[in-house]
Amino acid sequence: MSLFLIVALPFVGSLLPGLMNSAGRNACAGVTFMITLTALVGLLTNLPAVLAGEVVQTGVTWLPDLGLNVTLMLDGLGFFFACLILGIGLLIITYGRFYLSRKDNMGEFFTYLLLFQGAMVGIVLSDNILLLIVFWELTSLSSFLLIGYWKHLPEGRQGARMALTVTGMGGLALIGGALILGNIAGSYDLSVILQNREAIQASPMYLPALILILLGCFTKSAQFPFHFWLPHAMAAPTPVSAYLHSATMVKAGIFLMARLWPVLSGTPEWFVIVTTAGLITMVLGAVIALFKHDLKSLLAFSTVSHLGLITMLLGTGTAFGAMAAMFHILNHATFKAALFMSAGIIDHEAHTRDIRRLGGLRKLMPVTFVIATLAALSMAGIPFLNGFLSKEMMLEEAERTVLFSSPYLVPALATFGSLFSAAYCFRLIGHTFFGPVRDDYPATPHDPPVGMWGPPALLVVIVVAIGVAPFLAEPFIKTVTASVLGDAAEVPKNYFKIWHGFVPALFMSIIAVVGGLIVMAIYKPLQAAWDATPRPEAKTIFEAVIASAVALAKALTHPLHNGAFTRYAAIFAITVIAISYHAWTTGTVGAPTRAVQPAGVVEIAGWALLVTATLGMVVLHRHRLLSLILIGIVGLMVSVGFVVFSAPDLAMTQLTVEVVTIILLLLALNFLPNRTPVESPVLMRMRDAGIAIVGGLATFALAFHYMLRDTVAPSISEFHIANSYKGGGGTNMVNVILVDFRGFDTYGEIIVLGIAALLIFALTEALLNGPVRARLLNRLPDQPRAGDMHPMMMVVMTRVIMPLVMLVGFYIFLRGHNEPGGGFIAGLVVSIGFVMQYMASGFAWTSSRLRYPYHGVIGAGVLVAGLTGIGSWFFAKPFLTSDFTYVRIPPFNEFELATAALFDVGVFLAVVGAVMLSLESFSRLARRAHVEDPEHPMDINPSRDDAPKAEA
Repeated sequence: MSLFLIVALPFVGSLLPGLMNSAGRNACAGVTFMITLTALVGLLTNLPAVLAGEVVQTGVTWLPDLGLNVTLMLDGLGFFFACLILGIGLLIITYGRFYLSRKDNMGEFFTYLLLFQGAMVGIVLSDNILLLIVFWELTSLSSFLLIGYWKHLPEGRQGARMALTVTGMGGLALIGGALILGNIAGSYDLSVILQNREAIQASPMYLPALILILLGCFTKSAQFPFHFWLPHAMAAPTPVSAYLHSATMVKAGIFLMARLWPVLSGTPEWFVIVTTAGLITMVLGAVIALFKHDLKSLLAFSTVSHLGLITMLLGTGTAFGAMAAMFHILNHATFKAALFMSAGIIDHEAHTRDIRRLGGLRKLMPVTFVIATLAALSMAGIPFLNGFLSKEMMLEEAERTVLFSSPYLVPALATFGSLFSAAYCFRLIGHTFFGPVRDDYPATPHDPPVGMWGPPALLVVIVVAIGVAPFLAEPFIKTVTASVLGDAAEVPKNYFKIWHGFVPALFMSIIAVVGGLIVMAIYKPLQAAWDATPRPEAKTIFEAVIASAVALAKALTHPLHNGAFTRYAAIFAITVIAISYHAWTTGTVGAPTRAVQPAGVVEIAGWALLVTATLGMVVLHRHRLLSLILIGIVGLMVSVGFVVFSAPDLAMTQLTVEVVTIILLLLALNFLPNRTPVESPVLMRMRDAGIAIVGGLATFALAFHYMLRDTVAPSISEFHIANSYKGGGGTNMVNVILVDFRGFDTYGEIIVLGIAALLIFALTEALLNGPVRARLLNRLPDQPRAGDMHPMMMVVMTRVIMPLVMLVGFYIFLRGHNEPGGGFIAGLVVSIGFVMQYMASGFAWTSSRLRYPYHGVIGAGVLVAGLTGIGSWFFAKPFLTSDFTYVRIPPFNEFELATAALFDVGVFLAVVGAVMLSLESFSRLARRAHVEDPEHPMDINPSRDDAPKAEA
């Protein structure tokens, strides 16, 4: 199966659980299960290639100049993690179906789960590091939704915010590190980066890149000092906790360290930073876990500890350490997922996770007891279970690791962490399942249906199978290790076996297990000492830091952002002027290369009108109607300027836009007072006038400078002139640019135009259904209305010229590819024709004859334009690539057919729909303000008594 399909399946499939929600819980879980199973089967089809040492690659070049390529890669490492994500995902889906109550929205839950699953698969299969970062951030967002799934729980919302904040900040650091790394390697493709070990480690930017990347990894994988967010994510439903802790979220940072191991490891900086962080996290997490009373909290800190163990192994920089890390990732995923699901079963049946309220469950829940005990013993490192094997490998690697010139530091800390790891495992088993049966459980505990204990039982089978027969996992783990090592080292030839002889690691392991039993024997005084010891609370520190950051932000922003637009405009203008002045004074301005052209009478007159209208608008801007007229004059003179400079397309567009906007603004002003009140003091107005004058002079100086000098860079217009007909089939270069060369821009613009019209409609709805409604009904005009609301002459004229307007619009549309015109201008012309009907016959009469909703017209335009662009994909061309040909249909002469015309149809429809929806929104307000007769648009009403009588 294609790698693209494997990644896309969870994202596309996330639409289905919500749709299946009404069909029942089984339907939601079933469709989610099948989507994940299909992706897993597709992944397994690539297993032969992976086992043969091949790297499966696929991709699409998007923006090669920027290094943005959608490329995917599947090797042993990617296959390993993808298998964990999808395989354990299947068990989590099954478990979640029975764990969630009927009150929980299962469709929503599985939608979030599939989004998260797809983001994780995208991370481990990405070949482009920038694409990996996109998926990386998607995991933060989707995990935020999963952790905060129970929105009614404050701790759930707090945990989700904490996780998003910490991992999001790490993601920002990772972006910086990835950009530096790609810049050093000359490519952002991981397959290229991994071949540039020497260049990367020799670069002076190696250390900044390393620190930034490790910040991203440490925050995601909860390494000290960022470990605190993970336990607070336990407010999520247990299926989420089991998935995050075993195979997904927290393993993302581990995966990235393993992926970049060939190029980042092996240096003193990597060794000290990664090994130290891993050791501290391992020990700290194990110690804290021992004294936690909540089962999920205990398991959460145990995850922190084991993630530190894996990080420490990767930090040693040896091939054996990398192999031990990969092996422990597999083992940890199996026993940790089983333990979390067992904790969920206990919570589900006993209605508590507090160890102090449990005990004696081995008699009441024998199946759960066996599953949880085997998984916990594996985590403790007891022989004949898989956790023992990778723990022994870890201790062996620690025994020969020298940190800070001490050969005893790493072995001692590793043994100490393993001791506490064994202790909290023994406590989990002893305090939860042993002891007498109590009579004060919140609910009577009992084993759940097989749907809940079956998934963890299957994982425990794997725990025992690998523990008894480690050779089953050896070939695959060594294949994965080969992918991690790359060309940096050879895969160790060590055999996976239970007995290695009387080696130091064995004695360290015995010390850890015996020490764990001793700690359990003196647990009560240790707990009392722990409770009495003052220590910082990470959550309190985090909340204090966030509160301080918010206070600082308020102190900086409140004086600036007070709601006054004049202040915002002043700050923005002053900043731009200051930066521009600095650039002007520090830059080099060459001598003029062009002479000033003489100005004719027309140019001077137009300039005088433009300046006069602008100054008049500034002076008389409080008179709203007069300022609107002056704005119209400014727009008209700009149109004339376009004509003078041989830009008829721009002139036509500007002119039609002016007509439409002036009419719409007149309608809007109909609901506002005639004059704007004076709100700004004199000093503030003088300040604003000074800023405006300085800004205007600066703009004039910059424009004057560039018009008198030739640009250094070649003009892009030469390319458009040379290719407008050859590439786009049109001699009107402006139209070809809009519908071909920059068609994507135009497509985005019509979408924005449609959104703006929909927002106007939404605001109108809010006004008509809100408190303003009564004011509209009781509103009286400022001045007496004209007695002739719908003059007959205007009504008749608009009816007569309407077909002519449509014909002109049709003509402008057809000629647009070779002469001034096009879909945008044609849409405005047709819109003006409709506007004239509203003006002459009234809002009610015109709207009552509306045949097609303007929302649909906008949607049809965007859809037609989009489908036109998609059509090029069927010919292996980029989106919106146009084509043209010439045909002859007798008796007509030969004429051109261009696909760009279809795109222009979409532009035309979107423009007409947007303008008319805006107008119709204002008309609804007007109709609410004063009632009109929709049947008789003229002042002559045939129903009056003095109307002519029909002859008998």
